[in-house]
Amino acid sequence: MEKKKGIVGFTGTFSESIADVKEGSKVVFTGSVAVCSPFIELLAYTVRDRGFDMLYVPKANAKEARKIKAIENIGYSVVDEKGDPKNADAIVVLGGLAMPKFGCTPVEVNQMIESLSGDEKPKIIGVGFMNIFEKAGWDKKIDFDTVIDITMEAEIK
Repeated sequence: MEKKKGIVGFTGTFSESIADVKEGSKVVFTGSVAVCSPFIELLAYTVRDRGFDMLYVPKANAKEARKIKAIENIGYSVVDEKGDPKNADAIVVLGGLAMPKFGCTPVEVNQMIESLSGDEKPKIIGVGFMNIFEKAGWDKKIDFDTVIDITMEAEIK
């Protein structure tokens, strides 16, 4: 286990975790509504040079999949354009889903993963804050290839 600090540590760790996914692949992010989408947009920006077809699936509901696109002078954003998340090469599960108030069940996430998988199992990457996957027991219920856990601190001066 290697520890890295700050936003660059967070984004760099994500880039490393997805480095073995070939350019032009389909990458599906799933997370809770509103809470996870800013982090998804940051991670999409992080891999902008890989030519990925990126989609956001809110609350593991594949029927609601939306495209993630680059918007000039803005960055990467989830847009109100439907997309097809099937045959994903990588699925990134954000920890907001493991929060009872904002998420869904690990069973629903596993069902989504199964429904989006093509002939080969996609790479499953967990991205969470403050050990949420472990606290919720999801680390034993979802077959993650990699889990990135981020700790945040705030200080008022």
